[in-house]
Amino acid sequence: MSSIAHDHVAGHDDHAHDHPHGWRRWLFATNHKDIGTMYMIFSFVMLLSGGVMALMIRTELFEPGLQFIRPEFFNQLTTMHGLVMIFGAIMPAFVGFANWMIPLQIGASDMAFARMNNFSFWLLPVGGLLLLSSFLVPGGATAAGWTMYAPLSVQMGPGQDLAIFGAHILGASSIMGAINIIVTILNMRAPGMTLMKMPMFVWTWLITAYLLIAVMPVLAGAITMLLTDRHFGTSFFNAAGGGDPVMYQHIFWFFGHPEVYIMILPAFGIVSQVIPAFSRKRLFGYSSMVYATASIAILSFMVWAHHMFVTGMPVTGQLFFMYATMLISVPTGVKVFNWVATMWKGSLSFETPMLFSVGFLFVFTMGGFTGLMLSMAPLDIQMHGTYYVVAHFHYVLVAGSLFALFSGFYYWVPKWTGHMYNEWRGKFHFWGTLISFNVTFFPMHFLGLAGMPRRYADYPAQFTDFNQIATIGAFAFGLMQVYFLFFVALPTWRSGPAAEAKPWDGAEGLEWTVPSPAPFHTFETPPKVH
Repeated sequence: MSSIAHDHVAGHDDHAHDHPHGWRRWLFATNHKDIGTMYMIFSFVMLLSGGVMALMIRTELFEPGLQFIRPEFFNQLTTMHGLVMIFGAIMPAFVGFANWMIPLQIGASDMAFARMNNFSFWLLPVGGLLLLSSFLVPGGATAAGWTMYAPLSVQMGPGQDLAIFGAHILGASSIMGAINIIVTILNMRAPGMTLMKMPMFVWTWLITAYLLIAVMPVLAGAITMLLTDRHFGTSFFNAAGGGDPVMYQHIFWFFGHPEVYIMILPAFGIVSQVIPAFSRKRLFGYSSMVYATASIAILSFMVWAHHMFVTGMPVTGQLFFMYATMLISVPTGVKVFNWVATMWKGSLSFETPMLFSVGFLFVFTMGGFTGLMLSMAPLDIQMHGTYYVVAHFHYVLVAGSLFALFSGFYYWVPKWTGHMYNEWRGKFHFWGTLISFNVTFFPMHFLGLAGMPRRYADYPAQFTDFNQIATIGAFAFGLMQVYFLFFVALPTWRSGPAAEAKPWDGAEGLEWTVPSPAPFHTFETPPKVH
């Protein structure tokens, strides 16, 4: 094997001048770094387009009454905002991180299937365009919610078909990316890199990739049945033909609940890399972190109907899903404990990556607690379909996934670009993002507890104040991300100061009491500290 690899590398050097340049470099990219970069650019474009939809929603909700938007268009915006953010922004961003970092962290030359890697990326713009172009067809985009619940989605116009095809294509991309990640991690680790020596980011992605392969076909099945109900006279979800609309929810959420862990597990991996680096300590409880990640993944298949407490489920079913959901908080609590224990008595410094990780810890934990409340069937029946749920999942997905993505960006961007970002601007981005995020979503807990339903373009006057606060926060949050693009990301990429070989070694000029971990994995154990 080694001689083959040697011949391959030697041949690679001989043909170095054959590498495509200009647009060909990107269109035909088979290099994991270029593909990772394209994933991240695509995901940021989708983040901004989904953000514009969110701001249109918040603008309409600034005051009661209908100001700017027809209720139908309002519901199209809520639906497409969800689909674009989940399938277009968060998931591709994490796959971009995986493409960039996994080969580097396990000592592989590239991803296992380079051409498939290229193909799985180029499916994304196609799927994204299908989603966004649904606004342009007669009747506009689907207004059935990002969950596309039957029977509503059976009656929608052609925009629903575009959403279904877009989801199919984005799902196919995810499956191919997951296969690539699994094969790379299992077959291409450097000698001596055993599974239990892998960096946590690699572990979380290995487990996430298995989740993707397990649940993406389930979503494909659900939306294909929806398609045949719409056009081929089947009655999977049509009660008049002997079907069952609640069956759609069961199939969808069997995908949908593992999906939320697909969007958070890689975030756990990033935070598990950043916190030890800026605490100058090894990660506390490495093996328990691996087992906790795996148990979260397994339990995520057993809790899907907690999204369905209001569908008339038998009490026995409610009890099972309630207890199973509460059980997931145990491995999650183990992780939070380990992160805090890693920082405990560490030699801490708070550069931007660490700020985003600590911010993640604080705000994600809040989101976890609101989720624990929603896991209790009696409470969920009161809060289901209100802004309390909106607040909960944005605390997990924005303050969870997005904060971790920013943390990883600031941590690894010196490695990606060879340039160092501006620390002051990074900190400004962090504090602006953290404050505006909480101003936006914290009031939604109160709106939900007071009974304001989600996906409504109008509301009674007593909800005005909190809605106005949330709208102001949302515009501030959006501006912070535009600031990030123009004053942090682009300047760093183009012309930031050259990064040192180990950019975090001299952080804040601290005299370290503990040997520093290398930025990536080393095989020596650090000397004991007395």
